[in-house]
Amino acid sequence: MGFNKDALRLDVEKTVNELTSQLKEDVFKRMKKRGAVVGISGGIDSSVVFALCVRAFGSQRVLGVMMPEKDSSPDSLKLARELAKTYDAPYVVEDMTGALWGFGCYHRRDEAIRKVFPEYDSTYKVKIGLPQNLLEKETLNVFNVTIISPEGEEKTERLPIREYLQIVAASNFKQRSRMSMLYYHAERLNYAVIGTGNKNEHAMGFFVKYGDGGADVKPIAHLFKTQVYQLAEYLGVPEEIQKRTPTTDTYSAEQTQEEFFFRLPFHILDTIWYGWEKGYSVDEIAAGLELKPEQVQRVINDIKRKIAATEYLRMNPIEYETE
Repeated sequence: MGFNKDALRLDVEKTVNELTSQLKEDVFKRMKKRGAVVGISGGIDSSVVFALCVRAFGSQRVLGVMMPEKDSSPDSLKLARELAKTYDAPYVVEDMTGALWGFGCYHRRDEAIRKVFPEYDSTYKVKIGLPQNLLEKETLNVFNVTIISPEGEEKTERLPIREYLQIVAASNFKQRSRMSMLYYHAERLNYAVIGTGNKNEHAMGFFVKYGDGGADVKPIAHLFKTQVYQLAEYLGVPEEIQKRTPTTDTYSAEQTQEEFFFRLPFHILDTIWYGWEKGYSVDEIAAGLELKPEQVQRVINDIKRKIAATEYLRMNPIEYETE
């Protein structure tokens, strides 16, 4: 049988058993920790990791940490609570807004936005993102910024590099503050911090170094997003979470991960990526997905660019030795 859209199907039971066994080995025996801390946001990835940890360690040895801030969707906290209730596990809620005000996160971000849109103020919503026509046109990963007025009027402009860098640097305080909070709870309990990033995020650089990329164990960093959904169904993750559209939950305007970074639906992205990694030709992948070869090649080119551009994020610190 040739390449087809079902190439990413897992033996889910086998995968879950292997992951839970490895978690026990790494956390209990290798790290000598008593349990796990997981940042939960009502998203599919953190929910699956939380469920895996409960299965590995027992519900009372897993702490869910919810870390909303003023830009967070109310749905995130509601769904995270539902997740903890489903697995009968303890949780804490840490409002990160005060810490972010202290870092100047919002001020520094908004200062850069006003250089593009002078009228922007706290009554507006905002988001940044990449062009969405990847299958139809070869375009570079140049970000736009969109502001939405209280009356619902949208304006979008291409982000100059200086303003883009400042917006991202300021927004990254969110992930880095949350990492610090996770390690506070992990250290007071002698637990390990379990990362929630999947392969799409880890390999393409959709994470913050020493932020959401900071963890002791990363159990799903080798799994595509579509495979994480397979685990979610098997593990009984609440249906509302499984049906929720993956969001960044970083900017005040509603925004999907596809809009912000990945540029096309995961079921297409993941299958093309898998086929490319496994050595299938562009023509074989295109035939299996009923796409044109040039469309498949655009996606592969985009994957390659993002992996290459974010290699530094996956590097360990460079250490020097003296003779």
